[in-house]
Amino acid sequence: MVVLPRLVVAAPASGHGKTTVSAGLMAALRRTGMVVSGHKIGPDYIDPGYHALATGRPGRNLDPHLVGEDLVAPLFLHGAAGADIAVVEGVMGLYDGMLGTDGYASTSHVASLLAAPVILVVDVSHASRSIAAVVHGMASYDRGTRIAGVILNKAGSQRHSDEVIAALEPTGIPVLGVLHRDDGISAPSRHLGLIPAEERAEAAGQLDRLADHIVEHIDLAELVRIARAAPDVHSRSWAPGESVSHSEAGPVVAIAGGRAFTFRYTETEELLRAAGCRTVTFDPLRDEKLPDGTTGIYLGGGFPEVHAADLSANVPLREHLRAAITAGVPTVAECAGLLYLCRDVDGAEMVGALDASARMTSRLTLGYRTAIATTDSLLATAGTRVTGHEFHRTVVEPGTAPGWLLDGRPDGFATAALHASYLHTHWAGHPQLAQRFVDAARTATPMPAPPPRPRLHAPDLHHHGDREATPWLVDLAVNVSRRPRPTWLDDALRAALGDLDRYPDPGAARSALADRHGRTVDEVLPTAGGAEAFTLIARARAWRAPVVVHPQFTEPEAALAAAGHDVRRVILRADDGFVLGPGAVPDDADLVVIGNPTNPTSVLHPAGTLRALLRPGRVVVVDEAFMDAVPGETESLAGERHSGLLVIRSLTKTWAIPGIRAGYVVGAADVIADLAAQQPPWSVSTPAAAAMIACASARATSEAETIAREVTADRAALVEALNEAGLTVTGAPAGPFVLVPVPTDTREQLRARGFAVRRGDTFPGLGEQWVRIAVRDRATTVALLDAWRSIR
Repeated sequence: MVVLPRLVVAAPASGHGKTTVSAGLMAALRRTGMVVSGHKIGPDYIDPGYHALATGRPGRNLDPHLVGEDLVAPLFLHGAAGADIAVVEGVMGLYDGMLGTDGYASTSHVASLLAAPVILVVDVSHASRSIAAVVHGMASYDRGTRIAGVILNKAGSQRHSDEVIAALEPTGIPVLGVLHRDDGISAPSRHLGLIPAEERAEAAGQLDRLADHIVEHIDLAELVRIARAAPDVHSRSWAPGESVSHSEAGPVVAIAGGRAFTFRYTETEELLRAAGCRTVTFDPLRDEKLPDGTTGIYLGGGFPEVHAADLSANVPLREHLRAAITAGVPTVAECAGLLYLCRDVDGAEMVGALDASARMTSRLTLGYRTAIATTDSLLATAGTRVTGHEFHRTVVEPGTAPGWLLDGRPDGFATAALHASYLHTHWAGHPQLAQRFVDAARTATPMPAPPPRPRLHAPDLHHHGDREATPWLVDLAVNVSRRPRPTWLDDALRAALGDLDRYPDPGAARSALADRHGRTVDEVLPTAGGAEAFTLIARARAWRAPVVVHPQFTEPEAALAAAGHDVRRVILRADDGFVLGPGAVPDDADLVVIGNPTNPTSVLHPAGTLRALLRPGRVVVVDEAFMDAVPGETESLAGERHSGLLVIRSLTKTWAIPGIRAGYVVGAADVIADLAAQQPPWSVSTPAAAAMIACASARATSEAETIAREVTADRAALVEALNEAGLTVTGAPAGPFVLVPVPTDTREQLRARGFAVRRGDTFPGLGEQWVRIAVRDRATTVALLDAWRSIR
């Protein structure tokens, strides 16, 4: 029998504030000088990160499905060894467990296994007296579960909470405190749940403020009294195995950590160390090689898709991992580890140890699984049955020898030296997995790091072609026309100078642009170039899941990032001609940005493909900055009315006026209004408004069509010349530029010969081997190819 004060924090359902209250209680109790042990019911791996931050001890999970009922109490005692009090955070609603099992693995189930009193956290923001009915129902539903107190969360006022407290009095369940609405202590969410504490620099400060709040409003003394009244635990503490000396001869197991790999059960490392292994944590975002002497690799869970660009940039580590795995160093990869070992994640290069690609989807795969090994592998013999869980929004097609059958469905990859799967397993419940891994690591040979290679630099989203077009070079890096500006446009600009003594009024320009596209004035917003439009879009709404389709103009992503949004990239592939395929954009995206024709790929997407992106609750932004270079503007959506559609146009390219900053947005009036609310006064200058009026005229439209046909002919000549020089233009270009793969030193060689072309490695999805070349007249093309031939 073990004396251990303890309590379980539960709620009627998810979203009532269990994590916030649990972490706050742990931090507040620790302040009193108590040693606090934090535990989480269920397989969740983000909440224990907050528990660890609050308690200064490892977070622990308690899950009957993962380890079996008999191990729940022993694992609890093991994790709480030396603690004065244990706080256990529940999962979902108090009685919610595995579907079809009468509440197996629910909070109430685990509370009964621990004989622990329950503290119920209830969100009262949308009710008052009805809360008493909810609490009474929770308490009477299962008399084996003892609700020892209630904490009211998100109360609107003192009067509101008093009403709830009065209604609860007949239940006999005491109210232990009231927390009022306080956004400063809420934990932000991401597509898979809470953002891990490791990724939140402000997490410690948040916990301090939360602890202040708990101390002020919760009766900690009564909570401790309730915890101490819990009966003795009738169980023995779990032990990871026989104590083995940690000699220098023990196998080194490298365990991925850092911000991209935040999840592994604490007991996994304890089992490995008990077996004599030396566990060494490495950070795939920072470290450029595996730990010295590595003979086993463990890649657990996390969010590699969020950190894909930085993981991809760490070329030295990727190469070391690939070499080690190819040489047979035993490797276990769960979920995030599986993605990391693929060729790529949404186009961002990964380790490449698996012949598979990972992609984000809108569908959340979540649930407990029973898994069966189909063949003998690193972790299991054929027919081995284990339990685990899945939690991901990505898809990876399994190999011919899958790691597991998950409820009959093949998943992952398995060989004698590699096991990669979406399934998370708790090795304390299946210690034979750990033993097989350790046995393999003992006999493996370390793989030295390959010769050092530099990291890739993350794309510079603020790099544009004008930084390369220095005055002494022939400019093929900037997509601004080199044709002389028409006289009528210069005349309009000069005339505007007479009005510079008055504040600008873009009203006439707005009307002219509306007439140009057959829209009403409330469907048009003049802007200081396309760049301002992207900034307004980024600030207009609290986008939950913005997506930018790359490779494309980088300013949309830069603006979204500057506004604090977590941007997801959809990377189109060169092998597909950079064409947008069906299903590439996640269904949950509420903002999608795509260029048409796209800079830098010059791909013209069919209007029907872009219309198919529209759906309720989503805004689709189509950047048509180069559409006036397409004869007939055949795929333009600027004249179409669709809910949630915005089209951005620019006048700076065809008319050679980048210094004027003239652009505009057309689209759904409600979204245009949101953009206008973010626009500073007098954003559009008087000369810019004059340019808009002039370029919206019928004369300008006719002349733009003539220029577009000339561009088409000049582009055809450029493509033909490049092909004759042995260079392949990617896809079917439709804009005033082409994208070409070249040897990596070509750009510098051309600069030395007087020509500037646009580097490709600052566009997400491209690399050093790409250059963008602006379409110029045929004489310039001939001169360029002469220079090109001289460096081959």
